[in-house]
Amino acid sequence: MDQGSGAGPHRDRGRLGAPSCGARAPGAPWARFSAWLECVCVVTFDLELGQALELVYPSDFRLTDKEVGPSALRSRPHLGSRPSLAFLCFRKAAFATCPFPTPTQAASGILSSASAFVSVEGRGAPGTRMTGTVTVGPPCLCRQVKDSSVKRGYFQKSLVLVSRLPFVRLFQALLSLVAPEYFDKLAPCLEAVCNEIDQWPAPVPGQTLNLPVMGVVLQVHIPSSADKPESGPPKQCSHKNLPPAPVVLTSVHELDLFRCFRPVLAHVQLLWELMLLGEPLLVLAPSPAVSSEMVLALTSCLQPLKFCCDYRPYFTVHDSEFKEFTTRTQAPPSVVLGVTNPFFIKTLQHWPHVLRIGEPKMPGDLPKQIKLKKLSRLKTLDTKPGLYTAYTTYLHRDKALLRRLLKGLQKKRPSDVQTAVLRQHLLELTQSFIIPLEHYMASLMPLQKSITPWKTPPQIHPFRQDDFLRSLERSGPQLTCLLKGDWLGLYRRFFKSPHFDGWYRQRHKEMAQKLEALHLEAICEANLEIWMQDKSEVEIVDLVLKLRERLVRAQGHQLPVKEATLKRARLYIETVVGSLPKDLQVVLCPP
Repeated sequence: MDQGSGAGPHRDRGRLGAPSCGARAPGAPWARFSAWLECVCVVTFDLELGQALELVYPSDFRLTDKEVGPSALRSRPHLGSRPSLAFLCFRKAAFATCPFPTPTQAASGILSSASAFVSVEGRGAPGTRMTGTVTVGPPCLCRQVKDSSVKRGYFQKSLVLVSRLPFVRLFQALLSLVAPEYFDKLAPCLEAVCNEIDQWPAPVPGQTLNLPVMGVVLQVHIPSSADKPESGPPKQCSHKNLPPAPVVLTSVHELDLFRCFRPVLAHVQLLWELMLLGEPLLVLAPSPAVSSEMVLALTSCLQPLKFCCDYRPYFTVHDSEFKEFTTRTQAPPSVVLGVTNPFFIKTLQHWPHVLRIGEPKMPGDLPKQIKLKKLSRLKTLDTKPGLYTAYTTYLHRDKALLRRLLKGLQKKRPSDVQTAVLRQHLLELTQSFIIPLEHYMASLMPLQKSITPWKTPPQIHPFRQDDFLRSLERSGPQLTCLLKGDWLGLYRRFFKSPHFDGWYRQRHKEMAQKLEALHLEAICEANLEIWMQDKSEVEIVDLVLKLRERLVRAQGHQLPVKEATLKRARLYIETVVGSLPKDLQVVLCPP
């Protein structure tokens, strides 16, 4: 499945007569359930008929034909693999997710928390509001069992979760508990589990929750924009009074980064640069699970910078964008593409970077690191594992990181600890790169003393790349990062990437809102009576309308305004309206 950006497309609910996508109204049937999951699906596979959607629960939830087709195709067991965690992708399904979240096509800005994923809208969870066409999909667990009555000798079926929340690890844990029981007991088990989920508390950002299901209690922390990135593995909460003792999930959404990057640890910094610059990257993996996890790991390594490019954790020849991504008439798009079909090696030979991953090794010693190879050595089907690229890094490699991780392996350090070491390194690297940009951007903000109540607020100064590059001599990344290299060259190339555009737009928007809020405060602190002495009724009415508009925006949390300022603004409006003739008062404040 994928993690992504896309708010535009919505399901055609009117035609189906089913409830709208998203959380249901409080008190409505399945209201608590829908805060976590949209529905649970069962997909059956028939050699002659193909994939079929056998069951959807709750039964009043409907998927369109367009959604069912691609989703059933994606949920089929991976050919030649053992029954394992797979995924499927819905087309045009707003806010659907799975253990492998969706591609972000229009994300922008900075994340203040430790993860990049779709937000719990309007409640402070980190992430991006999805806009545009999106490929999304839920977690899916496939079972393949010998059955002599079936022509090919196997019974195949998948259990699928569809959710608005990309809580990858939570859904993986939930599937591992539910799927074995479901395949033994079928529908009654599924109904019982859904009823249990319907009793869960809402996923409020910042809270630690205990979620009972099938005799097990899953303890999870819901991420919030106020969370600080951890330098070590998350601490477990006390659970003395909880029978039975809960299973503590260290994260609901973050993958085991160390496990994902084990074969490419020697090239983590090169891959970080490719992600930072929005370079097209093809990831060819042995299975959908490995493909998805590698793509998601790559897109998460820019935290706290929000990933602003497109990415597809599991892409197939059946995707509608297949022609768009494989055309040679234009440059490859800024996308990280996860695939399993070697056919893509031939089709995407014009792409500048290809990461070929071999079969995952058993935990233990560090697997053989893949080598950097020339693109000219790419072959069609028998391409060996390697990172095929002509790219030369701008920064020198941090050899101390690899030594530290190797030492951790020798000491049998837990994977969570190794992941924390790796995440901290990438976090500090990204912060060292972004902090100079943040400092320079802050210097473009007009001084507060230049904001006067009765004049239009001053404009934010333009971002001049040459001025910023000159500022690096005294306040560059060398102040917080020991890595040497061509930082100036990296910044120059970064300016051409989607990530700079997304970051700049978000910061500029925040600064413009701050300016508007400061202007509102200046108006509320001014002497209104003196201003009104020589003003016409038209000018006064215009002030009332503008103040009301800003109040509405501030109350909708679109402006960072203090509550005291809001109270003064309301009092201002009452005072101004009270000074006007009765007929205007009726127009501005109708009974």
